[in-house]
Amino acid sequence: MLVAGFAEETVYRGYLFERFGKLLGPGVVAKTSTVLLTSAWFGLGHYVVQGLAGTEQGTIVGLVFGIIFAVTGRIWMLMLAHSSFDLTALAMIYWDLETDVAHLVFK
Repeated sequence: MLVAGFAEETVYRGYLFERFGKLLGPGVVAKTSTVLLTSAWFGLGHYVVQGLAGTEQGTIVGLVFGIIFAVTGRIWMLMLAHSSFDLTALAMIYWDLETDVAHLVFK
């Protein structure tokens, strides 16, 4: 789980942003398109294992992380946030807290 956050951010925010930047250019429309494309791709990458809910969550996280990366150009904080998110989700599953947390948040 720890490695996944670093690897996924390297691919989706690092590599793909650089490649789409070369292809589309440096403008606002190009960066917006890059954020949308990488977010959709990131979400779809979670479909096989997590289904529709994972795809929706992945797309939303991809949008938030993509916007942060487009504005700041810094990837380390996103890697740490992604890894922390994954480790927290794993802990919630391991300790069977998913339902309790959902009821706490969505009361």
